[in-house]
Amino acid sequence: MKGFVQRPCCFESGKTNGRLLIASFLLTAAVANGQVIMLGSGPGGNVNIFNTDLAVLEAGETRTDLSCKVTPSKPILGFDLKFHAGYEVTIPLKDLAGSDNMLNILFRVAPQNHREQPIYFAQHVRVPLLEEDAKGDAYLQGTFDVGEGNYHIDWLMRDRAERVCSSSWDAEAAISVKDRPLSPAIAAGAIQRTDGEQFKEEPPVQRAADDTPLNVKVLVNFAPQNSLSASLQPLDTSALVSILRSIFREPRIGKFSIIAFNMQEQRVVYRQDGADRIDFPALGEALTSLNLGTIDLKRLSEKHGDTEFLADLIRREIGSNPQNHPDALIFAGPKVMLDANVPQDALKEAGEVNFPLFYMNYNLSPQAVPWKDAISHTVHFFRGYEYTISRPRDLWFAVTEMVSRIVKSRNGKQTSSISSQ
Repeated sequence: MKGFVQRPCCFESGKTNGRLLIASFLLTAAVANGQVIMLGSGPGGNVNIFNTDLAVLEAGETRTDLSCKVTPSKPILGFDLKFHAGYEVTIPLKDLAGSDNMLNILFRVAPQNHREQPIYFAQHVRVPLLEEDAKGDAYLQGTFDVGEGNYHIDWLMRDRAERVCSSSWDAEAAISVKDRPLSPAIAAGAIQRTDGEQFKEEPPVQRAADDTPLNVKVLVNFAPQNSLSASLQPLDTSALVSILRSIFREPRIGKFSIIAFNMQEQRVVYRQDGADRIDFPALGEALTSLNLGTIDLKRLSEKHGDTEFLADLIRREIGSNPQNHPDALIFAGPKVMLDANVPQDALKEAGEVNFPLFYMNYNLSPQAVPWKDAISHTVHFFRGYEYTISRPRDLWFAVTEMVSRIVKSRNGKQTSSISSQ
């Protein structure tokens, strides 16, 4: 079984207040070969739903006519500064076996202080024909985004035999004391569909007009935290894109050079030089060429080929034409653990570096992987600065301090140049 197929959403009778949004779902099974992310769209305004479904939601009771286990997930502040909430559902495959089935999922989310203004999410999920003795569980995951606040969720799933599984729960999205300097991207009490487009265009930024804008070069290793993973995970992609968006949104930076590379494939995937904006759609399109599940026999035959690739990349990007040097060079990405670090002789070949280097090390489990990696050794060789990015506040702090250091470095060079004249 390769996954369930997306079907359009439709509800036929009964009306209630609120707006209809479509949740994004991920469904796999114990015997599945892959996973399917299902997205849809729905009309705004009043919602047409079955009266029987509305009655189940209004009752707020737990039902298991259709056997399933619903596990709510606590709202977590993501690197995009949105609270991501949702649930996980498991269903025994034996309960879905037999003729083709259809799972109709409907849930609503409402602020606790405005229960009369819910947002509705819905999806139809088609179940393929399963053997009567099918083993294991099917797995579904729904997500939605909220701002700070307390929320109530009523959820149900119904199949073609009118069997129902339902559940209700409360959720709180709260900024911790340590995260207070952060400004969430969603207003308090607001509810939104999770945006599945990670590489959409970034809105224009009002740049600082009193100084010459900073010019930065960013080298991003678009790779999963788990080096053995056969794909770039959405969680990792979201964090790396959020790092780029945070840099782009800094008003004092006005010129960007972006080099996206992948250590597993040992190649540069995307390049953008000296632009006044980051072309996120083009970057996203370029990343579709990654094929982490394949093995290049030529690379296997090259001893320390990954180290040589990184060394060449560093020499080329750090030791480029001195007249075109940026105000700073920034590495970003998960740890790069190589059998051999880049030799110091190779780093010396990059020449004299008169701009600061930074490393934004995306590492969700710093206690589990505390040792330095190849890029860390490189940045420290050039007396650069390293930041561990494990939480949204780490990203905010890193960008704030990094820009301050870049400005100080450029002002120091300008003062030195004036003094020498």
